[in-house]
Amino acid sequence: MTNKINLDALTVQISAMLDMQNAMNSKVHPQWFEQNFEFYRAIWVECAEMLDHYGWKWWKHQQPDIDQVQLELVDIFHFGLSCKIIENQDLTVLASEIATEMQRPTQGNDFKESLELLATHALTSKGFDVPSFAGCLLQCDMTADNLYRSYVGKNSLNFFRQDHGYKDGTYLKVWNGREDNEYLVDIINRLDSSAVDFKEQVYQALEDEYPK
Repeated sequence: MTNKINLDALTVQISAMLDMQNAMNSKVHPQWFEQNFEFYRAIWVECAEMLDHYGWKWWKHQQPDIDQVQLELVDIFHFGLSCKIIENQDLTVLASEIATEMQRPTQGNDFKESLELLATHALTSKGFDVPSFAGCLLQCDMTADNLYRSYVGKNSLNFFRQDHGYKDGTYLKVWNGREDNEYLVDIINRLDSSAVDFKEQVYQALEDEYPK
């Protein structure tokens, strides 16, 4: 029963994120799923960037920056959902499929190897491998609820950026000496992610902080 409840809750969260991803992509281009954007390429590039945050160089001391790694995983999920929507535009069916796959994680011996599984799949299939992504979440101690909260926050920030000149280059990414992502982390940590209007609250909080 517990597994069924978790699966049901996860499916609801995935469904909401699919709707938000479709809306974000449509804002960038109304017929985005017909444009053949290389979302798979964004996945493996993000994997490489994330590995630098995690640390892989044996010839120097490195400490994993888990907060940054988790943010990069959220970015990858944006691109992954986009890949999945292109494959199946029935978002109800897709939400159920992704939620089921999330509960069957595949992993390497450590986070680095799991990340390589995810990147390899993106390179060879030009798609998004949900089980290896779920394995990465487990190995950096990120729950489905953490993913949902961070995803909704970043999606709101992406909309905010578009609404404030991201495309034409007038958007300010640094506010009073801090990057907008830093403000976002503070905002989502102080708000209740279970609120029905969580996304709207995040957007308004960004609006309040943005330099006038």
